[in-house]
Amino acid sequence: MGVISLILRALRSKTCKEGVYTHMSSKSTRLFFIDAMRAWAILMMLQGHFVDGLLDNAFRDASSTTYQVWKYFRGITAPVFFTVSGFIFTYLLIRVPQKGFQNPRVKKGLRRGLQLLFIGYLLRLNVLGLFKGELYSSFFLVDVLHIIGLSLLGIIAVYLITYRRPKYLFPGLLLTIACLLFAFEPVYKTWEYGLIPDIIANYFTKANGSVFTIAPWFGYTALGSVLSIIFTRFKEHKDVYAYAIPLSAVVGLTLIFYSSPLFVFLHDYTGIALFNKIYSNNYLFIRMGDVLLVFSVFMLMRQLVNSRTILRIGQNTLSIYVIHFVILYGSFTGLGLYRFFHHSLSPVVVIGGAIAFMVVCSYTALLYDKHESQIKLSISQLSFLAWTSLEASYYFIKAYILRFLKAKRA
Repeated sequence: MGVISLILRALRSKTCKEGVYTHMSSKSTRLFFIDAMRAWAILMMLQGHFVDGLLDNAFRDASSTTYQVWKYFRGITAPVFFTVSGFIFTYLLIRVPQKGFQNPRVKKGLRRGLQLLFIGYLLRLNVLGLFKGELYSSFFLVDVLHIIGLSLLGIIAVYLITYRRPKYLFPGLLLTIACLLFAFEPVYKTWEYGLIPDIIANYFTKANGSVFTIAPWFGYTALGSVLSIIFTRFKEHKDVYAYAIPLSAVVGLTLIFYSSPLFVFLHDYTGIALFNKIYSNNYLFIRMGDVLLVFSVFMLMRQLVNSRTILRIGQNTLSIYVIHFVILYGSFTGLGLYRFFHHSLSPVVVIGGAIAFMVVCSYTALLYDKHESQIKLSISQLSFLAWTSLEASYYFIKAYILRFLKAKRA
């Protein structure tokens, strides 16, 4: 019961809701387009995980335009999540007047990062395995929540290192880290971590089955921080969106269509093999271009995407993520849809199922949000009753054993 209380507190605590999955507390400071982006990203993730996990391999046709378009847009989801996470966290971090360790967002950010790490591991826990005395290796694998949590801790570290120095150093160092992580990905992705315990190595390599690693994905969170700092600097300007929308679109299109030719040119001009390796698999810079295009689209549509339902979905992405993990992958029990229908469904069934899956996960999360206080009260009451029963059973068994031992000695 204590575990359940912890995850509920982490899911719905003020610190979590105001951080990675936050909404602005007042209408004057609230960024509707960010909430809308998160709603879009979580829905894309739901259908992406459902289709990728359950679609029969026979229908994964690389020559199909429809499949290729779906696959490309699915690949945008994670970069958007990481970038928006860094954007929102930094927006809240730098908007308060206090600096350094006096900044209340530092303490909240540390707690929030650890909470996300905790939930990430909790979702990979198999209770049935624990009853058998086993802790499956999948528990140690790293997923999106682990990396976002660790990335927030990384942003805090950079902030604390630079807050006493010129203002440009904070975004400058983050931008440098992101570019280095992206540029040297062909080098460090081949490294082996056999001498490091798996629980640590899984943050750096996918060899054991981790979905994400801190490098290069921290790069997107860092770039989200840089965008947030730039946006905060000019947010009071009356024409901020008039400049931000075309600028984001132009930089995004440049990264998508011209970053690869640039690396070819740099390789031909300098002879450095690294540039050719980047060109051979230039997905990181291209995906950042996609993210900037998504930013520009949602900024452009900011007056059209302020539906209460859309915004509520964007504000409850962590709850939706947890629910989808339980239903699809079978957190705690191992009895998820993935176990029973893994790569076995036809396109028609998968499309209908994905829509239903998005509706169920979103509706359940919003329903929980609506009745949060009542649910917490009920769980607290059940926890109290369970603890009282266990305590009474303990004293009863203890007294019985003592009487038994006393009678035996007599």
